Amino acid sequence: MSEQSRRPHRPAKPYRRPQKDPVRVLAFDALRAVDERDAYANLVLPPLLRKARENGDFDARDAALATELVCGTLRRQGTYDAIIAECVDRPLREVDPPVLDVLSLGAHQLLGTRIPTHAAVSASVELARVVLGDGRAKFVNAVLRKIAQHDLDGWLERVAPPYDEDPEDHLAVVHSHPRWVVSALWDSLGGGRAGIEELLAADNERPEVTLVARPGRSTREELLTEEAAVAGDWSPYAVRLTEGGEPGAVEAVREGRAGVQDEGSQLVALALANAPLDGPDEKWLDGCAGPGGKAALLAALAAQRGATLVASEKQPHRAGLVAKALAGNPGPYQVITADGTRPPWRPGTFDRVLMDVPCTGLGALRRRPEARWRRRPEDLENFAPVQRALLRTALDSVRVGGVVGYATCSPHLAETRAVVADLLKQHPDTELIDARPLLPGVPDLGDGPDIQLWPHKHGTDAMYLALIRRTA
Repeated sequence: MSEQSRRPHRPAKPYRRPQKDPVRVLAFDALRAVDERDAYANLVLPPLLRKARENGDFDARDAALATELVCGTLRRQGTYDAIIAECVDRPLREVDPPVLDVLSLGAHQLLGTRIPTHAAVSASVELARVVLGDGRAKFVNAVLRKIAQHDLDGWLERVAPPYDEDPEDHLAVVHSHPRWVVSALWDSLGGGRAGIEELLAADNERPEVTLVARPGRSTREELLTEEAAVAGDWSPYAVRLTEGGEPGAVEAVREGRAGVQDEGSQLVALALANAPLDGPDEKWLDGCAGPGGKAALLAALAAQRGATLVASEKQPHRAGLVAKALAGNPGPYQVITADGTRPPWRPGTFDRVLMDVPCTGLGALRRRPEARWRRRPEDLENFAPVQRALLRTALDSVRVGGVVGYATCSPHLAETRAVVADLLKQHPDTELIDARPLLPGVPDLGDGPDIQLWPHKHGTDAMYLALIRRTA
């Protein structure tokens, strides 16, 4: 009798169906929506989380984990891509996008969270079995076991070029930003290595939810009664929810008396509202009003002075969001759908004009982490004509003695100071106002007269504001 025939027969293991983990499946679905539909995570996640809660699949802890998995993976996508590329036997572009999403989620659990290694690998492999099938789950398992051999610092030593040899590429890999974005932010910020590292690190931090108490309708004191709520650092109307949470659960937000608004956005509106005028202060314009956060704050401030706000927005659906944000405002206002480059109002109509122009959004990478991977340098050329046209409209729309606020949610010099400098040359009947005194207590505002806010200095989005007075 042969040796083989003497071995006892071992029955094959019964097939085990993969176990569906609602948290990780939701995170995968959100990443696929971001990739396939160019959706934004901060817009995709809320309805997915709401549906999961309604189905009884989620509690608050599950929602927090799902949010961290999605947003953390997107913020660190560049770093994780570099690491995954070291662990696969083919160019990354040849890995199917759904497989890459599962690998990225697994890499984030291994390198960016406190989830134990064995749990991160097994949960990711189980997710792969559910959404990809058993065959590709084996590939996921092999790659993640390689990634698990080092922590994040260990991997960065292997995949990031030395700073001394290529500073921008080093920072791009370590802090997960495209190289051109690193270069642009560094140019705008100025200074040495410490400042740009602090800025890039701040872009990768999870931002707190910031609320605004709309004057005359709510108070900061009311919002401070919410759990884990603290006063904002700079705006008298700002309240931060330090443990996240669902803004829709706040009564004042639900009723429209308060809203979700970054403190930098609030400061831009406040600076324009407080700028000194020569003459009457009766008619205000928000010329790019969608989705309505600044318009709602401006309308509330205008109402306290007996002024009227006209909120103009080109896109009809965004104009609808503006109308919703302004509903219930105590003073008169008007929402119109109009192209700000071809305005329906007469020149010289308004006393104050805000033009928060379309831009690359490089100042809000904390809140929209996927935007850094979508933007390209050529986008600057596409935005430039409309930015200049809108500022030209604003300067034509304000009366002599009135003030225009030119704002962007981008610190890129091509979208900020370059635009303002060009238009001031074309309009010698204007002058820049020093905006810094209009934000008392806010430090590190630079040499002026314009204002550039920063995530690492002010805890806000990187909002830019130039105030311009029409002199003749």
